[in-house]
Amino acid sequence: MKLFYRTFGEGPAVIILHGLFGISDNWVSFGKNLAEQGYQVYIPDQRNHGQSPHSPVFNYLALTDDLYEFMEDHKIENPIIIGHSMGGKVSARFALENSELIKKVVIIDISLRAYPSRNSHAKIIDGMRRINFDMVNSRTEVDMLLTERIPDFRIRQFILKNLYWKEKDKLAWRINFEAICENLNELFDGIDTIDRFNKPALFIKGGLSDYILPEDYPTIKYNFPNAEIVTIENTSHWVHAEAPEKFSELVFDFLKKN
Repeated sequence: MKLFYRTFGEGPAVIILHGLFGISDNWVSFGKNLAEQGYQVYIPDQRNHGQSPHSPVFNYLALTDDLYEFMEDHKIENPIIIGHSMGGKVSARFALENSELIKKVVIIDISLRAYPSRNSHAKIIDGMRRINFDMVNSRTEVDMLLTERIPDFRIRQFILKNLYWKEKDKLAWRINFEAICENLNELFDGIDTIDRFNKPALFIKGGLSDYILPEDYPTIKYNFPNAEIVTIENTSHWVHAEAPEKFSELVFDFLKKN
């Protein structure tokens, strides 16, 4: 699949993978800052998100294959891969299956275990599905209608990034609802393998998040023997958005280490 992407800078390659309901635009500010540190940064929209193609196939096997194809298409060698949430799971799987192809990996607030389905995802999908685009004329109206199902302002702003003008006077969602709804449970799958990634790895956990728990550490350390697990206190699953300076400091320092 030919993914839409944004790229900034020149130098060693870094690929950033967004999470579920995300798009490449979520990472532009961080990507530009990283490019200023001397890296060429690639930020693709993953399948069924943003401006990338839609497909009824939506699982970690397909997402990992997309990353492999993206690297081949753009002749990207020995990159550092950074992934958040769903993107972190793709990054981890790719690293374990193709350790010879990448230099380092940064995995943001996701572990290797399987997760139970989360009510928060269902509320987001329900809220987005309730919007009748024949009855709204602005992003502000969509924001107001989402408030009931998605009361958190920050999450609503994140979701609203998925809006675009389908026609001159008609908004729409870019995201592929059908594929996400039909395959949502597959995105809670775990990674169960004896493969190991012996190169440097950084796991960043939000202090208020339950996506990485102490009981996950032994598995992380088995599959990623050289992993650092760092907590940014007083942040949720959206750690990079809530503590951007600390997050950037951690990532930049990790990337510079030999």
